[in-house]
Order: sequence, then structure tokens, then C-alpha cells
Amino acid sequence: MEERTLVTIYHNPRCGTSRNTLALLQERGMEPEVVEYLKTPLDRGALQALIAAMGVPVIDVVRAKEAVFAELKLGEPGVTDAQLIDAMAAHPILMNRPIVATPLGTRLCRPAEMVLQLLPA
Repeated sequence: MEERTLVTIYHNPRCGTSRNTLALLQERGMEPEVVEYLKTPLDRGALQALIAAMGVPVIDVVRAKEAVFAELKLGEPGVTDAQLIDAMAAHPILMNRPIVATPLGTRLCRPAEMVLQLLPA
């Protein structure tokens, strides 16, 4: 009996890296659950769980290139992880992408080829 691999991609279709990551998954026969987080934003709890699963500092999941990052002064000293998570929940564009979750782990896949480390050999 073949076991179905459960894969989720937090995706922004306007992002080339996100599109390439999704294509790599599909080329390998995966039909991931696609979460377009700009249309269906993650709440605070979901963001916390995703970041915990990644095992990275919160700031690594924040897109510092977005204008709202500067507007909210999120790069200033003293900004807490809680403030960053609240900002991502309120402004989903701040979440870096694509993030892929598989049974082998969860990570930000930049460059797209990093997704291959999350797939069975």
C-alpha cells in the first residue's frame, strides 16, 4: 500500500521562487495543499506553530524588503518576536515565502531547490 505524502506549501503565486518551488513539488508527483496566505492569512497561533516547526528565529520568517516592514519600524532595536508575529498576522505580505511543510520537516525554501531536502529520497 502506497503512503500518501502530506505536503503543504505556503504560497504566493506572484512570487517566482514560490512558483518554482510548487513546480518542483508537482514534478515529483506531489499534490501539495496550497495555502495562499495572502488570501487566507495565518492567525497568530498558526504563525507561531509554523515558526516553531521551522526552528528558526522569528525575524528569519519576516520579509524585510516590504515597505510595511520599514513603516512599522520592525527593524528597530527592541522589537520583540511577539511584535513581529503580530505584524505578520496583520500584514501577511510580511511573511517570507515559500514555506513548505512535509513529514520530514518545515522550512523556508529560498532558493526553491531547498524543498528537495524535505522530500523522501
